[in-house]
Amino acid sequence: MTPPTMILVRPQMGENIGAAARAMLNFGLERMRVVAPRDGWPNSRAVAMASGAGRVLENAGLFPDVKTAIADCDYVFATTARGRELVKPVVTPERAMEQARAMVAAGKRVGVLFGPERAGLENDDVVLANAIVTVPVNPDFPSLNLGQCVLLMGYEWRRQTVDVPPEVMGLARTDFAGALEVEKLADHYEQRLGDASFFYPADKAPMMKANLRNMWSRLNLTKAEVQTFHGMLRQIAWKLRGQDQDKP
Repeated sequence: MTPPTMILVRPQMGENIGAAARAMLNFGLERMRVVAPRDGWPNSRAVAMASGAGRVLENAGLFPDVKTAIADCDYVFATTARGRELVKPVVTPERAMEQARAMVAAGKRVGVLFGPERAGLENDDVVLANAIVTVPVNPDFPSLNLGQCVLLMGYEWRRQTVDVPPEVMGLARTDFAGALEVEKLADHYEQRLGDASFFYPADKAPMMKANLRNMWSRLNLTKAEVQTFHGMLRQIAWKLRGQDQDKP
C-alpha cells in the first residue's frame, strides 16, 4: 500500500514544514510534497525543527504548483476551515482517512492538501480537490497551525490502519496474579482476621468470608499487589507480637 501524500502548498515558515515532517513520521507517513515554499528549498530551519524526521524532508518532492503536485493522485482532499462556495463533499479527518484507507487498499494514490499559514488554501487550490476536510474547531478561532493540521490527519490515518484497543492496563513490569495467588492471599487474610476475632458472630462468618473472597477476585490484582498485601499483613502481625511482648 502507498500511504497518503501530505502536500504543503506555499508554506511560509521552515519551522512549520519541519513540524509537519515530525507529525507525519510520528504516525508512519513519509511521503511529503512541497509546493512553491516561500523561503526556498531545502530549508535549514525545517531540518532543525524536524529533528529525527529529517528523512521525510530529504525525500520530499518540490513542485512549482498544485496541479503538478497532484498529477499522479487518484483522489485529493483539501484541508480548510473556511466555508467555500463550492459543491463538494465536506468530511471530518476521521472520515477522510477512513476513505483514504479504502482507496489505498484498492491501489489508489491519495493526496492531502494543506494551505499556507497566513490564509490557508485558495479557491483555485480547493477546486482541484475531490473533497474538503474540515475540523470542528472553535468558530471564533478556526485557524490551525500547519504542523497541527498535519498531525490531526496523521493521527486519523494511524487510527484507521493500526488496531489500537481503546483501553489497556499498564502493568509496569508486572503481571496479573493467578487464581492460586489470589486464593492464598484470601487464606492469609482469613487467618489474620480470624486471629483478630473479626468474623463475629459465628453464624455470619461464612458469608463474610465469601464476600471477602469475592472482593479479592473482583479486583484484578497484579502479582506485585498481592505481594504487597501479604507484606502488610506480616508487618501488622509482627508489630502486634512485639506490643504483646512489651506488656508487663
